[in-house]
Amino acid sequence: MKVLDLLEEIEEICDTAPGVPLTNRIMVDKPEIQEIVDDIRKALPDEIQQAQFIKDERERILNDAKEEYETIIKDAEQRAEILVDQNQITQLAKQRAKELEESAAQGAKQLKMSTYDYIDKVLFDFQEKLEYLDQQYFGEMFNHLRVTFDGVADRLTENRTEIKELAYKTQMDE
Repeated sequence: MKVLDLLEEIEEICDTAPGVPLTNRIMVDKPEIQEIVDDIRKALPDEIQQAQFIKDERERILNDAKEEYETIIKDAEQRAEILVDQNQITQLAKQRAKELEESAAQGAKQLKMSTYDYIDKVLFDFQEKLEYLDQQYFGEMFNHLRVTFDGVADRLTENRTEIKELAYKTQMDE
């Protein structure tokens, strides 16, 4: 930068200039200093333009970085929200599946109990019908057979008694 070089030149003149006795002042060649100041004034607009360009470029870079940062943050927030939503959906789905499983198990248990009740009723009705048939037909048939057997047994007893009497009489020679 040209301005910096010119300022260094002024510093060098001040450092090498003779001092005024009993004061803190120095003596410099006015035309030499004036010439340097004029050169600074001529170079200053270029330097200021460059500095302004650098400042503007710095601002642009900072703004771009800020926009990119904000975009990245928004994307990250959206992704996090999606992941949270997906996690919530997964949790709700698991909870609903568990509820359905419990409901199905309860329904199956109730169906089994209803089936057992129905089978028990069918078996009970069949048992009653068998008892009715037993009493109606077999009971009557067995009673008839019993009467017949009792009759046959009585007849056999009578016949045996008669035979014993005949045997006794024969033995007594009657």
